[in-house]
Amino acid sequence: MDEKGLPGRLPERDRPWVMRTYAGHSSAAATNALFRRNLAKGQTGLSVAFDLPTQTGYDPDHELAVGEVGRVGVPVAHLGDMRALFDGIPLARMNTSMTINAPAMWLLALYGTVATEQGWTASMLAGTTQNDIIKEYLSRGTHIFPPAASLRLTADVVAHALEAMPRWNPVNICSYHLQEAGATPVQEVGFALATAVAVLDAVRDCGQVPAERMGDVVQRLSFFVNAGVRFVEEVAKMRAFGALWDEITRDRYGVTDPKQRRFRYGVQVNSLGLTEAQPENNIQRIVLEMLGVTLSRDARARAVQLPAWNEALGLPRPWDQQWSLRMQQVLAYESDLLEYPDLFAGSHVMTALVDGLVAGARTELEKVLEMGGVVAAVETGYLKSALVASLAQRRHRMEVGSDVVVGVNRFTETEPSPLTATGAEAIEQVDPAVEADAAIAVRRWRAERDAAAVDTALARLQADAASTTNLMPATLACVRAGVTTGEWAGALRQVFGEYRAPTGLTATAAAGADPGLAAVRQRVIATARDLGAGRLRLLVGKPGLDGHSNGAEQIAVRARDAGFEVIYQGIRLTAGQIVAAAVEEDVDLVGLSVLSGSHLAAVPAVLDGLRAAGRGDLPVVVGGIIPARDAEQLRAAGVARVFTPRDFALTGVVDELVTVIREANGLT
Repeated sequence: MDEKGLPGRLPERDRPWVMRTYAGHSSAAATNALFRRNLAKGQTGLSVAFDLPTQTGYDPDHELAVGEVGRVGVPVAHLGDMRALFDGIPLARMNTSMTINAPAMWLLALYGTVATEQGWTASMLAGTTQNDIIKEYLSRGTHIFPPAASLRLTADVVAHALEAMPRWNPVNICSYHLQEAGATPVQEVGFALATAVAVLDAVRDCGQVPAERMGDVVQRLSFFVNAGVRFVEEVAKMRAFGALWDEITRDRYGVTDPKQRRFRYGVQVNSLGLTEAQPENNIQRIVLEMLGVTLSRDARARAVQLPAWNEALGLPRPWDQQWSLRMQQVLAYESDLLEYPDLFAGSHVMTALVDGLVAGARTELEKVLEMGGVVAAVETGYLKSALVASLAQRRHRMEVGSDVVVGVNRFTETEPSPLTATGAEAIEQVDPAVEADAAIAVRRWRAERDAAAVDTALARLQADAASTTNLMPATLACVRAGVTTGEWAGALRQVFGEYRAPTGLTATAAAGADPGLAAVRQRVIATARDLGAGRLRLLVGKPGLDGHSNGAEQIAVRARDAGFEVIYQGIRLTAGQIVAAAVEEDVDLVGLSVLSGSHLAAVPAVLDGLRAAGRGDLPVVVGGIIPARDAEQLRAAGVARVFTPRDFALTGVVDELVTVIREANGLT
């Protein structure tokens, strides 16, 4: 019998999902070369990683951009950079995802302008701007403006795209980072849908979209999700997402067309779940996580991007990204996955899992809506506190071994890995000259443009921002005048203000069952007594633009539970601000957290500042994704300890902090 005629097969294979790799570093020209190489290898879409200055609305020569330019993505400061980024790439034939949120309107305007220069119309463009600002307040930290102003920008982009870019997804509700920040599957679904409701309500109420077109809005709203290693649960999560989305869009917004109500999502599997220890194990993790969003035909991802095996070590090389792309291609083209209908239809196990997730997520959604919606839940700190508490519980389960992480808290015996035998060469290195070159280039750009045209465009932008006018036309005028990313965001900062989100450190302790915590608490009390202080004081600082604060928050929570008085002022601080806080608060220890790779610039700046302030005696420790070679440099510069993801036992880390304080003060 011809195997193609076997019972249960589809009459023809499903079309594969869009295959992407999340890419961008150094410069627009270098990233363009990487895009071209990946497309030549069979990648079917682009996913742009922007650097932190771009994501937070700063130019490469801004004080806060020091050490961050081109490090975790590509810097795009103006129209010239966007031209270079997509040089020779026909944008009307691409499906481009841009991970950009607070400045999403700005980057979309740059992208559309380049497409027009290539000879295409905006209506031909397909792709996505992430444009979900809510999760930035909760997990990723690249927000700029307050929630209400940010939602206004999102609604303006949606209204513009509805008319001018009908194939574009103007917003991508992002539950990905909620999971990384600690969300359970129930919280991930409930909180993400609360965000979607906030966006749709903002669009409905902005007066720019007729009620009869809400179905068109829903149809272009997509989601970006996380897939963890518990892939059976992830399948159920995606089916629950789809069921609730169908219900909400039908009942709350009156969308009658089932095709418009379809849950459309792309996925990147869990990057923060990858381990520095035995990194070769990340390959099987990535494959299992990919299965969670591809096995179920009725809830299959529309686009997939996979991290590389070495992302816990640093920036992946092109070869590493190729490996991840080939994983997708083997599944889609070699396996028989796309030949069958939904594999879980009629499964009692899956139905029960989905029903439980739907019920729990609906409860979470209703709780947020009763509070006044997701903006109120952000501003009161409810959502952030819930995530910090959930992550603390997850960390505790890993520390006590009830959650097994192979190679980290179990099965730690290992042979030397040939994949990492070359040390720092196992990851992509960003040339330090990139930042200086970008700063020079943006100054040259400013000097060569028409200054009067820039002033006129920025004045119009601010005037429109002070009214209810859609800001996309003024933003497009800024693009054409040569305005920079920092100038666009700076003009809106003057109108909307800047927002510092709640830190969530009111979360309850999760380490109460840790038998070691009581002993550490006694050491904290004894050390404070030896120093003649009431309590030991720890400053937790996040220098630069790195907004991934999960690790810093968990250290802060555990240190507080151990008896420290913790001073944590949130993310995005200059070295000067951290030094000033350390001196003013008279702390006993400064702990710096840097996950963006900018540690060799950010940490010495703090050390130099402490010496200049007369507090060179104050011990400093650092945590983050820090290669061994860099850790040696930091210790040589005066850092007392360097902690990496291998140091997962937080109570042990806090105990070591006490030791550092005792050593710095000559206590035995």
